[in-house]
Amino acid sequence: MNQTVPVQASPASAAPATPARRWLALTALMFPVLLIAVDNTVLSFAVPAITLALAPSSTELLWIVDVYALVLAGLLVPMGSIGDRIGRRRILLVGATGFAAVSAAAAFATTAAQLIAARALIGVFGSMIMPATLSLIRNIFSDDRERRLAVAIWAAVFSGGAALGPLAGGALLSHFAWGSVFLVAVPMLVPALLLAPLLVPESRDPAPSPVDPASIALVVGAAVALVWGIKELAHDAGAPAAAAILLGLGLGALFMRRQLVRAARGKGPMLDVRLFARPAFSAGLAANLLSIFSLVGFMYFLSQHLQLVAGKAPLEAGLLMLPGMALSVAAGLAAVRLARRFSPASVMVAGLLVNASGYAVVLAFGRDGSLPALLTGFAVVGAGVGLAETLSNDLILASVPPAKAGAASAISETAYELGAVLGTAVLGSILGAAYRLGVHVPAGLPPEAAARARETLGGAADAAAHLPADAASALLDSAHRAFDSGVAYTSAIGAALLVAAAVVVHRALRAPIPGQSHRELSG
Repeated sequence: MNQTVPVQASPASAAPATPARRWLALTALMFPVLLIAVDNTVLSFAVPAITLALAPSSTELLWIVDVYALVLAGLLVPMGSIGDRIGRRRILLVGATGFAAVSAAAAFATTAAQLIAARALIGVFGSMIMPATLSLIRNIFSDDRERRLAVAIWAAVFSGGAALGPLAGGALLSHFAWGSVFLVAVPMLVPALLLAPLLVPESRDPAPSPVDPASIALVVGAAVALVWGIKELAHDAGAPAAAAILLGLGLGALFMRRQLVRAARGKGPMLDVRLFARPAFSAGLAANLLSIFSLVGFMYFLSQHLQLVAGKAPLEAGLLMLPGMALSVAAGLAAVRLARRFSPASVMVAGLLVNASGYAVVLAFGRDGSLPALLTGFAVVGAGVGLAETLSNDLILASVPPAKAGAASAISETAYELGAVLGTAVLGSILGAAYRLGVHVPAGLPPEAAARARETLGGAADAAAHLPADAASALLDSAHRAFDSGVAYTSAIGAALLVAAAVVVHRALRAPIPGQSHRELSG
């Protein structure tokens, strides 16, 4: 791996002395990782039930899905830096406690606004958990081979949690109200709160950078403005949306400039943005972001199609999606072995191209809502994500010394969360725009019900329940066709972005990395 400057570790940051204790510590860390992964996907299956229970507008529905990941993405870098300062285990335990408490409160929200606020607060505590788990792994496992295996297990648990999310969501929603998908956080975090203080050693940066409130405000403002602008652009392509996107880009540029200035003046940046000049680092981030973009965007469409178009029960829908997520887990574990033979660059590029081919399957055969084509495409996308994501995380993590692992982990997780946000915001907004253009609402509905039917597929299903049989059938047929009409646009965009990412990663990793042989990069 890249040469790094040795860091003098304090006793509190020493790794567990025996292999057994290291792997037990990893086991304790996997509970919060599993929860975060489940939370990222389980909500997609509750969207129809939430739509019926809380009657959100299409914009509110997207915010319910997006706000958690949006807040998370904005705060990951600050929380990663704070964890480096006060202790990664400490911030992990604080985040886990808050996450469980607010999740329990979210289960009893009575309005869309309350649920959006709770999801935002869950994102605050989630931002404490995410960088802590990966940075603790970086400090616990100093041996390269052990670390690669630990990161592969971390990624497999993440993918496994994403697979468990739809299944757990389907099972819970078959027997309980939508709030049950939030209550599941409590029992999943209790083992981590009990085991982490006993098994996971504390670690921190012995010379941390100071907390910089201005940098925190800039990075959060950039994420909020950019994603809001993207969502609004698809809904209403007007001046406010364009202005928000420009504001987000401008704040992001100011954040980058501030970090460079602080580094030049010796004040210590919150984030060393010079890392982005390393080809392997930037290529890993691109692979991470676009892989998750494609997976989450596909799941946003598929979960609603299975329940609201194909008429599957939540549990049945979860089972239908399980093979695709299982392939993601299997491909992630296989990536470590494949990288020893073919090099990480080749495996990552192959993963991105496999991902793109999944969207190509849908574009070619799934435009009419064909369930076999959609499920096949989803399985192919899942396999591609597993191949690319495991190695991208290891490349990012290995590029910094253990003392700076919190910031590097936060960058990796930021790419993941931004991919999740943009997957829903971009592809979800395109689907919403296609739906609104294509749906035909019959006369005779109350104005409020007609407005909901024009906004979301769930709103159309709710409105149809109050119509005579013929009118209800006509509304549902129109709504189903309108919803599925967006699949051609989203598939074309997803495939094009992933092919472009494969080209970028290939070019970035083609040249040898200074101080690192091809054999070392290969593992």
